[in-house]
Amino acid sequence: MALNAIQMILVVIVAFLAGVEGILDQFHFHQPVIACTLIGLVTGNLVPCLILGGSLQMIALGWANVGAAVAPDAALASVASAIILVLGGQGKAGVSSAIALAVPLAVAGLLLTIIARTLATLIVHVMDAAKEGSFGKLEAWHYVAICMQGLRIAIPAGLILAIGAGPVRSLLAAMPAWLTDGLSVGGGMVVAVGYAMVINMMATKEVWPFFALGFVLATIPDLTLIALGTIGIALALIYLTLSKMGGSSNGGNSGSGDPLGDIIDKY
Repeated sequence: MALNAIQMILVVIVAFLAGVEGILDQFHFHQPVIACTLIGLVTGNLVPCLILGGSLQMIALGWANVGAAVAPDAALASVASAIILVLGGQGKAGVSSAIALAVPLAVAGLLLTIIARTLATLIVHVMDAAKEGSFGKLEAWHYVAICMQGLRIAIPAGLILAIGAGPVRSLLAAMPAWLTDGLSVGGGMVVAVGYAMVINMMATKEVWPFFALGFVLATIPDLTLIALGTIGIALALIYLTLSKMGGSSNGGNSGSGDPLGDIIDKY
């Protein structure tokens, strides 16, 4: 679909905020579920972009900076793939292709991250003016550095918008069936791998029973997301209540203070 000037401006603003939040990390505009949702909201494609953001969020949960290793750019992946999804005009049918395109875009975004961080080292030396008591200049250069991070995402977003809906739609339509089917399969596998990475980080013997129970409940077609959320909250409250009770109500029997944990330990 073609976007009007106001929608393009709003998309660029969202992209700028996503880049800024990649450093500030206060309002989480750089998180895929938020960035994609905002782009879908300003472009009138809320549902497809929300699905895209939720899927990318499961992938991004497994991305983290470890030492000198820099994680793929989740902000650029979210913004760029959401714009491509909107311009492609395929709606929900284009989500799988957008997910598959998001991963190489995230890796390509590492180059922009390296450039921004290299320039940031120059700004650090400029900030030596603070030694002279020029705190106003120090604050100004802080804003310059933050805006640079926002432009890191806003400029690629503007370039994709400048290409227009026609070329993007033509590019997506020119993809052969085997490629689009492969992207769909690959996109689903990437989400599954990201979800598996998250489970691997969170997995403990106390958590596994709840995961198994939730997995089974999710297969019941009559249960909505609200119902599943309510069940999850109820289980969490039950667990917290049992944890606070400890072993005091067991007639003086000794325990670790976590009755459910003691039961799991016996297995």
